[in-house]
Amino acid sequence: MRNFTVTGTNNPFTCANCGLEVLPLENGSVRNHCPKCLYSVHVDVNPGDRASNCGGVLEPVGMEQSGKKGWVIVHRCQKCGMIRRNKAALEDPNQPDDFDEMIRLSSKRREQ
Repeated sequence: MRNFTVTGTNNPFTCANCGLEVLPLENGSVRNHCPKCLYSVHVDVNPGDRASNCGGVLEPVGMEQSGKKGWVIVHRCQKCGMIRRNKAALEDPNQPDDFDEMIRLSSKRREQ
């Protein structure tokens, strides 16, 4: 069973890839990727725990559709190779995920 620890982790951050100042989500969920380029950083062992020592950049490598979660971004860590899936944040009123970038990723995954 996974541990989900989200208290105190929904903080603003600067994207490690493009430098965008990323705002926290307003819906009580935790933003874990840049809404512009969709990159993230490998900071979790389990979602929200911030227990990973890796710190590698998570490159978005594809998109998946989940009946439960909706659109999910597939990331691969550029340092350790771990694959992680993160729910897209399309409904955020301040910084929704870039839908054009999601479409590009979706097309990229099919080509591989």
